[in-house]
Amino acid sequence: MPNRLSDATSPYLLQHADNPVEWWPWCEEAFAEARRRDVPVLISVGYSACHWCHVMAHESFEDRATADMMNGRFVNIKVDREERPDVDAVYMEATQAMTGQGGWPMTVFATPDGAPFYCGTYFPREYFQRLLDGVASAWRDQRADLIDQGKRVVDALSAPRTLPSAQPPGPDRLDLAVRALVRDYDNADGGFGNEPKFPPSMLLSFLVAQDERTRPYQTADEPTPAALMAGGTALAMARGGIYDQLGGGFARYSVDKGWVVPHFEKMLYDNALLLRAYTRMTRRPADRTALSEGEHAALRAVAEETADWMVRDLRTAEGGFASALDADSEGEEGTYYVWTPAQLHEVLGEEDADFAARTFLVTQEGTFERGASVLQLPAPPTDRWRYDRVREALLTARAERVPPARDDKVVAAWNGLAIAGLAEAGALLQRPDLVDAARGAAELLLTTHMVDGRLVRTSRDGRPGTSAGVLEDYADVAEGLLALHGVTGQARYAHEAGLLLDTVLERFADGDGGFYDTADDAERLFSRPQDPTDGATPSGRFAAASALLTYAALTGSERHRTAAESALSAVSLLAEKAARFAGWGLAASEALLTGPRAVAVVGDPADPATDELVRTALRWAPLGTALSRGDGADDGGVPLLRDRAPRGGRPTAYVCEGFVCKLPVTTPEDLRDQLTTI
Repeated sequence: MPNRLSDATSPYLLQHADNPVEWWPWCEEAFAEARRRDVPVLISVGYSACHWCHVMAHESFEDRATADMMNGRFVNIKVDREERPDVDAVYMEATQAMTGQGGWPMTVFATPDGAPFYCGTYFPREYFQRLLDGVASAWRDQRADLIDQGKRVVDALSAPRTLPSAQPPGPDRLDLAVRALVRDYDNADGGFGNEPKFPPSMLLSFLVAQDERTRPYQTADEPTPAALMAGGTALAMARGGIYDQLGGGFARYSVDKGWVVPHFEKMLYDNALLLRAYTRMTRRPADRTALSEGEHAALRAVAEETADWMVRDLRTAEGGFASALDADSEGEEGTYYVWTPAQLHEVLGEEDADFAARTFLVTQEGTFERGASVLQLPAPPTDRWRYDRVREALLTARAERVPPARDDKVVAAWNGLAIAGLAEAGALLQRPDLVDAARGAAELLLTTHMVDGRLVRTSRDGRPGTSAGVLEDYADVAEGLLALHGVTGQARYAHEAGLLLDTVLERFADGDGGFYDTADDAERLFSRPQDPTDGATPSGRFAAASALLTYAALTGSERHRTAAESALSAVSLLAEKAARFAGWGLAASEALLTGPRAVAVVGDPADPATDELVRTALRWAPLGTALSRGDGADDGGVPLLRDRAPRGGRPTAYVCEGFVCKLPVTTPEDLRDQLTTI
């Protein structure tokens, strides 16, 4: 018989709807039930693409004996961390404080008032059953100690936390961040730190911006350390198993330092951020990067293939983008993606199979379980025509396998990141279909996800969820809409971004120049989350700063610019000691140093010359430049377009900083010269 999760919009919760565990969704009624029964609460937090979440579900939550123990002694709450990042954040902080580490599934035992007193992550069934016994006994015999423990945790994590006052970082602090990253850089394999190794997508955008600022176009200097780290990392990931060599798109992380074997889940947010990073890295010619012509072309292909994978495998019927593909299929991790030599021979025949094995490093020993290999591409294929044919044959054969499950809920923040990446890539790659995909996601967010003037975090099958948008939702959606406005010229997107950012300033500000991650009228948890550092996605604070800065450049709003500068003050404090976790703020700070510049392009939208000026602006303007596009007849209420008209009947570009503009230009060459002049 289904439990209380059967009406959820979260696919993760629905996976548990038929468990014998009498799960509750996160709600006040669950805690009231715990108070009525006088039992502790067991909070289990995970997400649909989490491998170990599935393992614990199969071992414990689907086991009748374990479920009986849970049902008889606890009120059990199941939480999708992607749907309720606020709940996840406060209990993850408690878990890390108690255990020194965190992860998913997260298992929390709390008082009926929600105060955590024992936390952990994955527990094998036998250990988990002993833990259930132990906690139930302690609640019966040592309750005062558990309540005191929970109170001390809540008091410690609820204490006011303000960062020391600082100014936005200047060039010296940003240079210091690069030096700090050099110390952590893996010269052999790219990336930062040791295994498990995560794609540093936010840092890539900062490193590209830093290289462009410190090595101006007119100079013939050698590539900077920033460029070498960005290029080396991007190439290593593109050649490794973390990148899907057949279908495109990146897995969540690599379990080894060489990017060989991934954890196979594929997340929308990773791919949206990496799409934008690879597009930005290859937007200028190879001689302005740390890449050869061949490497530059390969990374450009990775950007396009990643965009195609997002549209092909994640786009929903309503026009949004699903959250993730699972790591598992047929009950095992990675089965869909790995190959043995025998499987290659079965699909390709002997000669092509030998070619594929050499090209993709498929060996008898394998790099994964039971002699299977994760496909890699360590060198460009020796026979491109044969490579394309073999790759297509393998992709077709793989499509016959049982695919990983898809978490098809639409998360506002991650769709905002996807909109920005697809809009920029579509314009630069001359792929209007990608821009159309970005537009479709934007329309879904502006209709289904807007309820009574506020943003809802998730939807599924066109039905909005019940979770309120958090700071990253407002900021990332605003960022995506501003990028889409620049590419399409639709003023509505800029106006809607402004409304979202007004809510950020009015509902999320902390009074000290930063932001809380939840609104002032959101559900009260035992602490109000506020994390300035990047995680798997840009921190809400830095995402807000980036969008505020762009909007200020489009509108001249001093209020929005001041808020962005205040939010970026945290970068000055993180630049040296935690640069790896401040990439989005570092990138926004680079934009602040360049003005940021703003470019207005006006001209007939049907004239290819207008599109060419837009592409030139995206290619040569410093990263973070605000772009606006119009037809020259109506500014649409966008101040940057006011009084801008085509010159001599030709599409025209205006390069501005602080609404002080250079002479208008009508050719891509003149626009490039203006954008690259010191």
